[in-house]
Amino acid sequence: MAIKRFGVSLDEQILRSLDSLVEKHQFPNRSQAIRYLIKEHMIEDNWQENRKVAGTVTLLYDHHKNDLSGQSNDIQHKHHHLVLSMQHVHLDHNNCLETIVLKGKAEELTELSDQLIGLKGVKHGKLVMTSLD
Repeated sequence: MAIKRFGVSLDEQILRSLDSLVEKHQFPNRSQAIRYLIKEHMIEDNWQENRKVAGTVTLLYDHHKNDLSGQSNDIQHKHHHLVLSMQHVHLDHNNCLETIVLKGKAEELTELSDQLIGLKGVKHGKLVMTSLD
């Protein structure tokens, strides 16, 4: 892929914000930070336009409560066309962490993650999606 150079004019406040972003994320330069910001915007557009995306749902829960593993598996089986893989990790005696890798339309992934995160007993859950472009 060829790299194209172009000039960008920014006011001082926005430039300071960009430099803070470079420092915070340890980007090697401003160009990398700008690429990051553009990509973030493009991914958000893909979600809103219901395009095909990939993502993960991460769940933290107490496996002693409410047969959450079984309920999570049942939901995943109903959406088998979206689920690529699942990893279940025992963090300690009570807590389990599940990471479910998904691929499909953004709305479908959001709906599936809402079902999983909404299970009674889930302590924390989060969906992270990325563009396939």
